[in-house]
Amino acid sequence: MTSTDVKPDETTSAATRPARPGFGAALRWETRKLRAQLRTKALLVGAVLTPIAVVVIVHSQARPPKDTLFGRFATENGFAMALLLLGFASQWVLPLLTAIVAGDIFASEDQHGTWKTVLTRSISRSKLFWAKTVVATVFALVALVLLAASTIASSLLIVGHQPLTGLSGQTIHARAALELVSASWASMALPMVGFTCLALLFSVWSRNSAVGIAAPVVIGLIMQLVGALGGIETLRPYLLSTPFEAWHGLLASPQFTGPLQESVITSAGWSVVCLVAAFLILRRRDITGD
Repeated sequence: MTSTDVKPDETTSAATRPARPGFGAALRWETRKLRAQLRTKALLVGAVLTPIAVVVIVHSQARPPKDTLFGRFATENGFAMALLLLGFASQWVLPLLTAIVAGDIFASEDQHGTWKTVLTRSISRSKLFWAKTVVATVFALVALVLLAASTIASSLLIVGHQPLTGLSGQTIHARAALELVSASWASMALPMVGFTCLALLFSVWSRNSAVGIAAPVVIGLIMQLVGALGGIETLRPYLLSTPFEAWHGLLASPQFTGPLQESVITSAGWSVVCLVAAFLILRRRDITGD
């Protein structure tokens, strides 16, 4: 037998050894798991139906909510209504919407005791981590698109599409207003991804779905309270809640996009830090001892 010969038993064992699933398989697996959950379907349906109900209720009020930026025009202008709901949603609805899935996606493995089965027999930790991260992020963006589309459409159909009065008192015609309102909702994507990554971190670290879901929402509310305080101008740009307000510059005249540019850096920074921390925690966890 030469040095290149392989023993029959070694050949047989190598041929019969099952290959571990790749990233694509993990992604399909996590997607099917998420689609099978009633909670996921309810969230997406709620993202479509809830804005319609809210628009009807607000539009039927005798007095508009004048204590908000566009509240005084909300009952007579559909674009103002859509921006009013945007301001409300950015306070806690958007963080909660993404945290319900992202805050549970890792912790559910602890809840059901499936880590050993998943990691020791099926797939590597890194592939599973990134598959769950991608699925949670895509869900957050899909939910945002549905919520934005339903809000804008119902506001224009129920209230109307008259020219919008901007933050500087300028008149914005309907077509331009539609573009600006859509861009304002689209700017929510970056901080929403940031809160998704924050929820993923708490899901991995706490191993508890309640903590993974509630903690990002509570932290977001605290950040908004801190951001409203005076004397912290140097800290405010680094709060993850600040990018939710970056759309205001689009409705001013002249427009200013500095906050939007800062929101890219802030959201990306939070996302990277949270994902790295979550990955390291999961990588160093002793699954066999759980």
